[in-house]
Amino acid sequence: MELNFPIVQVLNEEGTIVQPEYRERITKPLTMTMYRHLIRTRTFDRKCVSLQRQGRIGTYVPYEGQEACQVGSALALRDGDWMFPTYRDHGAMMTFGRSLTTTLLYWKGRTEGCVPPEGKKIVPPSVPIATQLPQAAGAACAEKWKGTNNAVIVYFGDGATSEGDFHEGLNFASVFNAPVVFFNQNNQYAISVPITRQMKTKTIAQKALAYDIPGLRIDGNDVFAVYFHTAEALERARNGGGPTLIEAVTWRYGAHTTSDDPSRYRDQEESQKRRETTDPIKRVERFMQREGWWDEEWANQVQAEVDAEIEQAVAEMERYPKADASDMFDFVFAQPTWTIAEQKEAYLQWKRGMAR
Repeated sequence: MELNFPIVQVLNEEGTIVQPEYRERITKPLTMTMYRHLIRTRTFDRKCVSLQRQGRIGTYVPYEGQEACQVGSALALRDGDWMFPTYRDHGAMMTFGRSLTTTLLYWKGRTEGCVPPEGKKIVPPSVPIATQLPQAAGAACAEKWKGTNNAVIVYFGDGATSEGDFHEGLNFASVFNAPVVFFNQNNQYAISVPITRQMKTKTIAQKALAYDIPGLRIDGNDVFAVYFHTAEALERARNGGGPTLIEAVTWRYGAHTTSDDPSRYRDQEESQKRRETTDPIKRVERFMQREGWWDEEWANQVQAEVDAEIEQAVAEMERYPKADASDMFDFVFAQPTWTIAEQKEAYLQWKRGMAR
């Protein structure tokens, strides 16, 4: 089955274009834009890990190594499209227009962190696994039935394919020919569970066969492959071609979250090797050098601008007061149920006891 779903590349690890049909579309301005977003998302991710270690934000979910998946797919969207992210897709959300300050507020536990920018359809990140897939299928159906030209992208990891919501979402979208792209970031591990323990199938893309929809397997560390093939799937969706399942094969360098120790369940030397061979940023740098587009002064300027933007966002985030844990109970229903009221009272009693 792997032969039927080969990993598709546009830009290989050495920085060489391997699909000539895309060559003319890979311009210097597009490449520079992608590079800036890749640097921005990686620098932000590293800053957040540092902030968490200092106790300035809560438990954080890093994505370093998966930047091409998130940047490439988000850049393929139009303004009117929907984005249904997971808790690991803040790189995609920031690329699509969510501010860095809002993103930081989310990780500080404040409700403002769930509010999308004006005019953007970015749903708050889904922490329960795979619940966003049926929701995305429903939003796509709504756009179709309203007669718009908007499409939907929904993100999920390899572990989500073991949930019923995954199959329900794909089945619903298939039956109603919904304009949605199911974008899987296969980073090989669902927390500590390797993909070989998650499923017997050799690929995730082949699961599309059960729903009679296109399935595609791409190199998730190739920002051009992600961008062009996601854009093609979205365009097919807009034109009545229905849903697509994309499996972007990638690698998470670090921990599942900042409360996780990946060295307990995998050899971290593999991550170090991949940093030198398949890294999405180094791949673009090699390509720019081959094309004669690389400018060290420009790259340093990009890094300096990104650093300044992030530091400003951190300063803005820290001007907000600490999150109020009561928000967890007060904003579930318009009128809290008796069960939630009891939970809140139990929490407040515990809090008063801790204060003594």
